[in-house]
Amino acid sequence: MKFPQVLATEFLKLRRTRVTWLSLVALSLGPLAIALFMWIVREPGRARQLGLLGAKADLSGISATWPSYFSMLTLIVGMGGLLLLAFIVAFVFAREYVEGTAKNLLALPVGRHWFVLAKLVVAGAWWATLVVAVTAETFLIGSVMALPGFSADGAAGAVRDVLVVAAVVYMLAPVIAWIATLSRGYLAPLGFALAMLVLSQVFGKTGWGPWFPWSIVASFVGSVGERVVASIAPGSVVVVALTFLAGIAATIAQLRYADNTQ
Repeated sequence: MKFPQVLATEFLKLRRTRVTWLSLVALSLGPLAIALFMWIVREPGRARQLGLLGAKADLSGISATWPSYFSMLTLIVGMGGLLLLAFIVAFVFAREYVEGTAKNLLALPVGRHWFVLAKLVVAGAWWATLVVAVTAETFLIGSVMALPGFSADGAAGAVRDVLVVAAVVYMLAPVIAWIATLSRGYLAPLGFALAMLVLSQVFGKTGWGPWFPWSIVASFVGSVGERVVASIAPGSVVVVALTFLAGIAATIAQLRYADNTQ
């Protein structure tokens, strides 16, 4: 069995699962929620009549414009993606243990590194599809709302930022894969992702932010304050790349050398 066959098998495993559609629904709720807030900002009187604007509601940080919508999209893909992609990777890697099929998979005469790489490709394709879908949704909703401030350069810059942050989020995924194979379940990788999300806010407010992989995402999307980072520094790129390679190596080593009996 060659890598293309392993990869095709991994894709076939997603054919009948509903998790893919649930993940799409989860991420697509982000642009819808921001659109609702923008409508409230633009129509506060009608929103108050409908009970959507409470007395203590504070939407001062949101403006009903394309630049604001694009900024929120980057935030959704970045911070929301850290949790959603962790769920995706945990599902792809841990389901073999949860469903009791790991013993069959690991008994095949195939290098175990191929399974790791194939699962990461599947998770990457899944994640890329979600990012493209939610970006298209944002353009559609913004057009329907006739938001002001649209420009070709602004749209191109927004798409670039979304792709950059989506790529960085994905490069942190192999660490989640390692936690999933190490724990042989879903809870540990999801708990780890949540802990990293919290730590990203903590380190993001310190001088260690550019060297902590998850804080790099938080700083880029502006979740630890006003966004001041227009691009990811070369040193941070090296940190993310090393984290990516270390996660892959650890996951392969876990499958190859650890006791994988069920």
